[in-house]
Amino acid sequence: MSHSIGRTGRILVPLLSLTGMAMMIYAVVAGDETLPVAPPAAQPAASPYASTVAGAGLIEASSRNIALASPLPGIVQQIAVQPGQRVAAGELLFQLDERQIVAEIAVRKAALQVAESRLVEAQAAAIESRFLLQQVKGLSDNRAVSREEVQKRESADAVARARVNSSEAALRQAHAEVQAAETERERLHIRAPLAGEVLQVNIRPGELLSASNSAVAAVVLGETSLLHVRVDIDESDAWRLPHGGKATARLRGNAALQIPLQWVRVEPLVIPKQSLTGNSTERVDTRVLQVIFSFERGKLPVYVGQQLDVFIDAASAGGAGQS
Repeated sequence: MSHSIGRTGRILVPLLSLTGMAMMIYAVVAGDETLPVAPPAAQPAASPYASTVAGAGLIEASSRNIALASPLPGIVQQIAVQPGQRVAAGELLFQLDERQIVAEIAVRKAALQVAESRLVEAQAAAIESRFLLQQVKGLSDNRAVSREEVQKRESADAVARARVNSSEAALRQAHAEVQAAETERERLHIRAPLAGEVLQVNIRPGELLSASNSAVAAVVLGETSLLHVRVDIDESDAWRLPHGGKATARLRGNAALQIPLQWVRVEPLVIPKQSLTGNSTERVDTRVLQVIFSFERGKLPVYVGQQLDVFIDAASAGGAGQS
């Protein structure tokens, strides 16, 4: 019995070893297979020009993106707009709590009424003192009234006229204080400085808006009927840039969508390239020259802040930028 078991063991052990080796060889061969390369989600943009100066572009409003805030701190009482809404110049965007300034205006208007009443009193007193003075000065016989009485009435007339002047000045001051309070109230109504589109609203009713905290704009506004593209041209290619040259933008994610661009201007200052993380203090080593182009938005599926691949014809504008 033991002899048969030993023979079985001598056969089984090599068989298991060969099976394990075969599995190991299969795993190595299977893992060494070359996987097919996945096609890109979108084809990369290609330049339509033979000689090109290329750069990354960022869409912005033609008026620039205007970050609006409040000149005064306060609680947000009303928001009159929403993102995507078109507004006219002077239209209300949002309003802060104005209860305190409304009460102050009421107090100053009451003071204005008091100043108006005091002016009427002063004018009436001045008319009376002038009448009394004219009575004594109109006498044919100077001996009928003493010199002391004449001087007394002259002094009373001068005091009455001075009070009229003082009351008029107080009335002007009261008017100015009412106007100042109404101006302060109007400053709580933040209005659009120009016609455009509301790009972003970062406040909610009931929030405390601090005038000193300008890290985040309360409302971002811009004119988007005509859009601008701010293109970063590497400083090493700046000398090849043709001023007034033709340019074409391709939408990232859809390179088939081409947008012809119109030259606007070049900002003649080479600056450190800003990173696209949104942090305005972050920089990279590359330095760039910024060029501005424009295009009509129409029904194009593009948005402010979107990135474009921009290709500038280096041979355009009379060959100004040929290498």
